[in-house]
Amino acid sequence: MTMVKGGTELLQDPVAQELLASRIPARLAYNWTDGSPRVVSIWFHWDGSDIVMGTLPGAPKLKALQSGDRVALTIDTNDPPHHILSIRGTAEVTQTKGVVTEYAQAAARYLGQEQGEAYVGSLPPDIRMGRIAVRPDQVVVLDFETRFPTAVTSLGSA
Repeated sequence: MTMVKGGTELLQDPVAQELLASRIPARLAYNWTDGSPRVVSIWFHWDGSDIVMGTLPGAPKLKALQSGDRVALTIDTNDPPHHILSIRGTAEVTQTKGVVTEYAQAAARYLGQEQGEAYVGSLPPDIRMGRIAVRPDQVVVLDFETRFPTAVTSLGSA
């Protein structure tokens, strides 16, 4: 079987759900101010509609990203069989005073509740953060068991 590619309904797929709940950072791809591509690993929180990332002041991505920009995200495993969730969508970028709520939720997931709360509590109360919410519109799910990239499946027909 080939990869499963489609719309947001694929976010309900068990592989997608596994990756959205994991402690694996997302890889966020966007264009830098000169048009060249950039990819950064970043904590995320899935709220059921958007993948939300918080970023600290001065983060270079805040210089380049603007609301309405198209971005790509990948969340993938390191060990075989590789599970991959690839998302394309539109970013909404806002500045907030205080810790972005979803950043605190991601910290608890990545670090554990107690350590996540301690980390967030160590940030200045008046910190200004960037909030990047990506609304998915194109989704690909691969599990390398039943769903493979088209390049792999086309080998059988070559």
